[in-house]
Parts: sequence; C-alpha cells; structure tokens
Amino acid sequence: MKVLITGGAGYIGSHCSRFFNEKGIETLILDDLSEGHKEAVQGSFIQGNVGDGNLLDQIFRSHAIEAVIHFAAFTSVGESVKNPSKYFQNNVTNMLTLLNAAVDHHIRYAVFSSSAAVFGEPCTIPISETHPKDPINPYGETKLIGEMMLRDYERAYGLHSCSFRYFNAAGDAGDALIGESHSPETHLIPIVIQAAMGKRPPMKVFGNDYDTRDGSCIRDYVHVEDLAEAHYLGLSYIMEKQCTDSFNLGSETGFTVLEIIKTFEELSGLKVPFEIVGRRAGDPAVLVAGNEKAEKLLHWVPRKSDLKTILTDAWHWEQKRKF
Repeated sequence: MKVLITGGAGYIGSHCSRFFNEKGIETLILDDLSEGHKEAVQGSFIQGNVGDGNLLDQIFRSHAIEAVIHFAAFTSVGESVKNPSKYFQNNVTNMLTLLNAAVDHHIRYAVFSSSAAVFGEPCTIPISETHPKDPINPYGETKLIGEMMLRDYERAYGLHSCSFRYFNAAGDAGDALIGESHSPETHLIPIVIQAAMGKRPPMKVFGNDYDTRDGSCIRDYVHVEDLAEAHYLGLSYIMEKQCTDSFNLGSETGFTVLEIIKTFEELSGLKVPFEIVGRRAGDPAVLVAGNEKAEKLLHWVPRKSDLKTILTDAWHWEQKRKF
C-alpha cells in the first residue's frame, strides 16, 4: 500500500509518515517547505504545492496511491483573522484541488487533519463530536468547510474519509530524531522549555484568575505519536467500514499552564522564568476534547499523552534538535 501525505515535512505529518513506514506502509510526501523541514521527511519526497493541479495529476499517474492523508494547511488563528484570504486559498481552495485530483484518479480514501477550532466557544466540557460547530475565526471556518467538502464528496463520488479534531499536538519522537520546529514558535510547551534553557526571554502566562485548579487556563495536549497512530487507525477504519466519519482526539482532562511549568521544572531541575500578564481576549478557561468515540470505534488509546512523557520527549528534542 502507498499513501500520499500532504504537509508530510511538517510537525504532525512527519511523525505520521514515520509511523506508517514502521507499519510497512510506503509514504510519498508532498510539501512546499513553506513551514515544513526537509530534514523531517520520512519517506519519498516531492517538493511542491498541494494546490498545483498539474503536479497532483503527475503524482497520481506516476504512483500507485491508494489513500491521501491531508495535513498541508496554515494553522495560526491570529494570522487567519488578519489575513483570511491566505487561509481560504490554502486551506479551502487548495484542498478542493487535491480532492478533485483524488477523485479524478479514483482514490477512495482520505484522512483529514481538522481541528477543534470547528467548535468555537465550548458549551460543554469535554467537547464531544455532537457539540455544535460554530467556529469563531477564519482558521476554524476553513477546517469546517474541509469537513463539509469531504462529507459531500463521499455522497457524490464515493471518497470515504476520516476527519480528526484535536487541540494541541505536543511532545516529539521518543528518539529525538524528529520534532516540533516552528518559526516563530507559538506553542506553549516548546516555549516553556526554551525559556528554561535560556533560548528565549521569560514567557508570559496570560491570566491567573480563571475558574480552574490554579487560576491558569486548561488546555488539551495529545502526544504527536499518539496522533500519528490515530491517523493510521482512522485510515484502517474507513477502509474496513467503507464510511466517512469524524473523531475528537483528546485527553479528556487537560493541563493548566502553571501545571506544565511546574512539572517541567520538576523533571528538568531547571527554573522556568515567566510573568503573569492579563488575559487574552477570547481565551476560554477550559478547552478539552473527549475521546470516547475514538476509543470505542478506532480502539485508540493515547498511551503517551501523560504530561511527564510529553514534556520529557519535548525536552530531549530541544536538547538534541537538528532543525
């Protein structure tokens, strides 16, 4: 079996490709390297944009692709508000080009990296798959449109798909060969570690007066290798059941910002310099995804998503990182 992974040089995509390779599945990576890293590529590689219809046609003609896993997207909420055109072009129009090419070449299976941003402000915690979809920013809107396109493409063209919604991918490969590398870095855990290692100024904690265990926000963190396994299980599921479905991937508990800081200090023996500043507008106190459906139907268990494992793997990556 051979799988095309778009955005496979990125953080989650590279871990996913590696997991598939370990399962004996050949992967072909398509990435324009605008945010990914060639050093992270696991599998064969083609540099190019997922919105290039001619390139996609050439790829599908030249390779016996049986399924597509689609990661190639812009993911910054703040940037999507400032520049929605960029997000609708890449996350919607380019995805449409990919789906059309897949249908033209009789690809029957797709796995989509969606986002819990499709839900908007939470009405209930943990967030289940039946929670209302009401995104509050262009990024979330583009992901919801992607899910809707996949739903309609199954009805019209028989393209079965699986959409995964998760909040915060975290951690890195256990052997530190690949890992998280963004520029600029906006994710909490690498910021905590880099601040402790003196690689960046003291970090900011946005609010300590929320109605939570210690006053700081609670967020959901799932180990990137657990996410990689979920994509493998999701593809296996839709191939077996010949269906389209969507799943939330989360811990069901979440961790506060201050818990992450304290736990890393205990693990590393380092001090994390930080300052408490005001809340950010629109930041809910708690964002946690449920995983009951994924556990029941996919038999997915987030084995590495405890906080100590996530932080240990992330710290090892920061110490040894090559890109």
